[in-house]
Amino acid sequence: MNMVTFNPFRTIGIPGVKYIKPEQSFREIDTLKGADVLLFPENWQTTFLAYGVKKPIFPSIETIQLGYSKIEMTRALWTVCPEHVPYTEILANTRTNQANILDTFPFPFVGKEARNSMGKGVYLIKNKEDFDDYCEKTDTLYVQEYLPNEDKDLRICIVGEEIVASYWRTGAEGAFLHNVAQGGELCFDFIPQDSCDLVLQVAKQLNINHAGFDILYSNGKAYILEFNVLFGNQGIREQGISIENKIYEYLLKTIHRPYPTAPLTPLKGIS
Repeated sequence: MNMVTFNPFRTIGIPGVKYIKPEQSFREIDTLKGADVLLFPENWQTTFLAYGVKKPIFPSIETIQLGYSKIEMTRALWTVCPEHVPYTEILANTRTNQANILDTFPFPFVGKEARNSMGKGVYLIKNKEDFDDYCEKTDTLYVQEYLPNEDKDLRICIVGEEIVASYWRTGAEGAFLHNVAQGGELCFDFIPQDSCDLVLQVAKQLNINHAGFDILYSNGKAYILEFNVLFGNQGIREQGISIENKIYEYLLKTIHRPYPTAPLTPLKGIS
């Protein structure tokens, strides 16, 4: 299979891949048009690749565009599973809207930046001073209710149409963030089936085919906090799973070409 990747670190070891820097796209337009599939483009590339080059994109254009911003992601989740989204307000950062937020949300509540990951840009707002600090950091107010929980959340990773890994991320007692990048520890036991079913349903409805979903349980109910397109691999590696193999197998099954493909065997150098 003839593949072009714009992110070499996400495709290490996959055969038949040529790396092109995203900013070199138009200089390499003939190469792009000759590819069977284009891997891991940046958000700004998706429209001209899909509508101009007209080649399959992985992850899907929906995955990339919705994953680019928590705001667009939340609006999409509202359409398919509103009961599994924390109560959220998305407003322009004006004095009037700031006052409305303080009238609506009791302390503590959560403020987020629209674009960030690994627990960065997420703030537990305990008082007005915290809120004022948050307002200085963002143009758009993205505010959610605080959900009491057991100091852990669930990461469920999908590639294609299957769950390839799932694990709990546990923070220290009383910790607000559970991300591994923020010191969270991993546990691979007792993964609830209802969350797996929810993630697969949402992914199918939104055509999400490469993402790590973050699920929080509060009072026995599962809430989707967000999903990350370029999710961390530490928890996956600890389970002995190769995301590159999963991607390659999925592409072999879904990208149609007029010539035979390689057998579905583990990739050299990847276990």
